[in-house]
Amino acid sequence: MAKTPQTQTLLFVGSGGRLGQLLSGVWDVDGHGLGAAYFASRDGQGDITLDADDLPDTLPACDSVVALWGVTSGDKSALARNTALAEASWLVAQACGARRVFHMSSAAIYGPGRRLSEDDAPSPANAYGEAKSDMERRVAQLPHDQVAHCCLRLANVVGADSLAAGLAPGRHDPVELSQFPDDRGPLRSYISPGHLAQILVSLSGVSSENLPPVVNVAASTPVEMEDLVRAAGNQVIWRTATEGDRQTVILETQRLERLLPELALHKTASQMITDLRRAKGEG
Repeated sequence: MAKTPQTQTLLFVGSGGRLGQLLSGVWDVDGHGLGAAYFASRDGQGDITLDADDLPDTLPACDSVVALWGVTSGDKSALARNTALAEASWLVAQACGARRVFHMSSAAIYGPGRRLSEDDAPSPANAYGEAKSDMERRVAQLPHDQVAHCCLRLANVVGADSLAAGLAPGRHDPVELSQFPDDRGPLRSYISPGHLAQILVSLSGVSSENLPPVVNVAASTPVEMEDLVRAAGNQVIWRTATEGDRQTVILETQRLERLLPELALHKTASQMITDLRRAKGEG
């Protein structure tokens, strides 16, 4: 992992979930090369107890807020809270003097496809993707004079998506995956937790005027879910794909690569599993 000067301080809000725990684990292992970070959650598991509905007047000074909080399931009303949480992230940034907020959006706003670009119009295939698209529209309306806002359209994060349980070491039961007419399984853009941390720190160092409103975040090479399972030492069984299954979601990453030209990301399933094990303290 490339080293970044320790000049940025990040505040992660909503860090009590699976992704926040993985990123906190990365800082436990590689924090000396990443700079300072605070992890805030409403359950008190991190450095700071922070509830989006009851924000404090003051928070530790930081350069950037990384908004991990969000609603991933439920009806339209429940998912609409993602927009309110984006507004709360802006208030947090003001309280801690941050110059930018990174709002976690999702590849789900695109629906299935290849070479999905930030210039493509959103075409979500589910209610979650629609909610994230609504969130992005609200973020674009927030004041940008003192705080820059960047929506990160995040690929699947190894160890934090629906496949997470299937990557556990020593799993006895095989992992069930959908098999499509070409006899292949799902193909996805992925990012490993350690390299996601590096991206966040590096983007925090990009000047606000050069920070685009939307960036896809993924390794440049997509990964077969089957390969991740097998790299984790587990077995796969197949079921016939249903009409609602999506075989391919591949993000275009040229914008990210232009912003961070020196960043080299893991591309293979085995590299990504190794990175996951480090973040979880398993290797």
